[in-house]
Amino acid sequence: MTRTLFDRVWEAHVVRELAGDVALLYVDLHLVHEVTSPQAFAGLKREKRSVRRPELTLATVDHNVPTGDRSLPIADAIAARQVDALSTNAREFGIELFDLRSPDQGIVHVIGPELGATQPGMLIVCGDSHTSTHGAFGAFALGIGTSEVEHVLATQCIVLNKPRNLEARISGCLEPGVGAKDLILALIGKIGTAGAAGHVVEYTGAAVRALSMEERMTVCNMSIEAGARAGMIAPDEVTFAYLEGRPRAPQEAAWTAAVERWQTFRSDPDARYDAQVQLDASQVGPQVTWGTTPGMVADITARVPDPAQLPAESDRQAAARALEYMGLVPGTPLEGIPIDRVFLGSCTNARIEDLRAAASVVRGRHVAARVRAMVVPGSQRVKAQAEREGLDRVFREAGFEWRNAGCSMCLGMNADVLGAGERCAATSNRNFEGRQGRGGRTHLMSPAMAAAAAIEGRLVDVRGW
Repeated sequence: MTRTLFDRVWEAHVVRELAGDVALLYVDLHLVHEVTSPQAFAGLKREKRSVRRPELTLATVDHNVPTGDRSLPIADAIAARQVDALSTNAREFGIELFDLRSPDQGIVHVIGPELGATQPGMLIVCGDSHTSTHGAFGAFALGIGTSEVEHVLATQCIVLNKPRNLEARISGCLEPGVGAKDLILALIGKIGTAGAAGHVVEYTGAAVRALSMEERMTVCNMSIEAGARAGMIAPDEVTFAYLEGRPRAPQEAAWTAAVERWQTFRSDPDARYDAQVQLDASQVGPQVTWGTTPGMVADITARVPDPAQLPAESDRQAAARALEYMGLVPGTPLEGIPIDRVFLGSCTNARIEDLRAAASVVRGRHVAARVRAMVVPGSQRVKAQAEREGLDRVFREAGFEWRNAGCSMCLGMNADVLGAGERCAATSNRNFEGRQGRGGRTHLMSPAMAAAAAIEGRLVDVRGW
């Protein structure tokens, strides 16, 4: 019987088959942050349980931590309590924690890969929907709820209903000025925000193989925005080169054995998927969202759509509501829409390659007078690397704020928020109503596109730069 990549990883982790497609699976890596873990640890204490495998759990603070001056106390009382609670729980249960003083602190989906803790063939869980990021390494990585966080802490296992498998084959080559963020936004625009519901997406094709690991993480990160349970890319030489020498990757003889095993995690040439979708990368231009879901997206050269022209009544109503919230009129060219803020960050686009791409656009230029722009590295390691390369000076001289690592404005759960009516060019993964602040209006795009928008003070086609 032929197997897909997902089949192989799933089968390698089955502890016990339960009813139907439900199975008890072993978890290789459990990532924990300050927001979804307090109740889980409280449940362990209440039932007098320990953490089954603390060495397979990594904790960090990221969601609601301040990204400014860390010598100051956390001003938000709830955030301060959550950060303190994680510190206490990590200490009591013997879990490694990257706190605000740690040089390894950062967004949970950035630090796992950069430390080499994320590896091919793993089953990885975290109380965060964008855990799908780690699937770029050929891991089955998914977000879980707080009750499941408690269950994994106590047992190192999780009960799951096996999802179906969808192949997203992306052929062709990307044009200059077009990147991984554009690819995944175009795919979501094509299949919709529920197009992959109930599936694990495996990304295949020449365009996917040509992506760097950081670009692959961007693609897998946003799988959840298409309704998928997870996204995966089979490991290859690009994967191995990225992992080699990282602090938590296997070393010496163990490295050779690990690579040999990792090479088995791939789909058979004749593997059968439950569904398939195709996309030609050469036909994808820079993407910008115009509405309030990642699926409401178009090429920067397009115009704001007319809801009346959409085929389904539900789509017409959703688009009309989105345009009202976004303050946009049908037929308006996307290029030229003025903005107030720019956010370069998030677990989607705050790695070193993202910052390099943005810096190459802003170098020698300056942020438009009406725009407030900020750069929030995905981790303190990324921040340190960027500073070694002088990227912080490039951004500062251009008028950007240079911050410490954290989720920041991506989800508005901290001090970095939009004001009502403010329009933001963001490298985040979501643009829901109020996501970045009550009444804030978010346009999702690539780092290069967001950087160009900061300079011009409006949405622009970065290919002209």
